[in-house]
Amino acid sequence: MEKIAYLGPEGSYSHLAAQKIKPCAEGVAYSSFYLAVNALKNGQCDCAVLPIENSLNGAVLQNIDLLQASENIVAVEELTLTLDHRLATLNGAKKEEINKIFSHEQPLAQCAEYLHKNFPTAQLISTPSTAASLDMVKTTSDAAIVGAHIMREGICLSPHNIADSNTNYTHFLLVKTGQIDKSQKSKKIYFSITCRHASGALLDILEPLRADGLNMTKIQSRPIKERTGEYRFFIEVEGDYSDCAVQATFEKLENIALSLKLLGAY
Repeated sequence: MEKIAYLGPEGSYSHLAAQKIKPCAEGVAYSSFYLAVNALKNGQCDCAVLPIENSLNGAVLQNIDLLQASENIVAVEELTLTLDHRLATLNGAKKEEINKIFSHEQPLAQCAEYLHKNFPTAQLISTPSTAASLDMVKTTSDAAIVGAHIMREGICLSPHNIADSNTNYTHFLLVKTGQIDKSQKSKKIYFSITCRHASGALLDILEPLRADGLNMTKIQSRPIKERTGEYRFFIEVEGDYSDCAVQATFEKLENIALSLKLLGAY
C-alpha cells in the first residue's frame, strides 16, 4: 500500500489533508515537516503532504525552504483545505480560569484577534501541531486550538470557529521523488528563480511570463542565506508544462536568470 508522510499526530490538519489528497494511502505521522520530507527521501514513504501557504498568515516559510533545499523532489498535486479552528478545554472549564493556550504557531497567529480580546493575559505556547496541543490540556486552566474535526472524550470544543476570518484556508502540496514529467498535463507550475542584483532585473524575469501569457498566481521572496541583501523569488503561474510553448518560456527564463529550479507542476 502507498504510504504518505504528514505532520502528526493523527488528527492534525496535515493528517486531514493527507486523507483527502490520498484517501487510499496509509498515513505515516512524523513530528516535524523535516522528518516527513526525510522519510520521502529515504524511501520510507512514497509521498508527503506539505502546507505551503495560509490565506491569513501567508507562506509557510519552513516548507518553501525545504522544497528549495531538497534535490529530486517535486510537487505533483495541490489541495486547498478550509480550516475551522476551535478552542478546546476540559469539560467544565471556565473561560476566566484559562491561563495557558497551546497550539501550532500558525493557528496561534490566525486566531490572534480572538486571543487578544478574550485571553489578553494568557500564555500562548507553541506546539509541533494542533493535534499535539490537545495532549497539553491537563487542567481546567489549560486550552488548545485544534480543528473542529478533532473529538476526544472529556474535551469540549467552542461552538464557533475562532479564527480571525471565516474564510481561512491552507494550500497544501503533495510531493514525490523524481523530476517533473514533461508529458503530464498541469494547470499550475511552481518554481524558484534568482536574478542579477541590479535595477530592473526582476522585471526582466517577469517579462517572458507576460509576453507568453502565463498568468502569475503567486510570488514570494526569501533572503538568500549566503548572499546578504539578495533574494530568491518563488513564483506560481498558470500553465501546462506539457505544452512545448510553455517549456520554451522556461528556457527563456533559464537564459535570463542566475538560477531557476522547477519545484512542481500540478
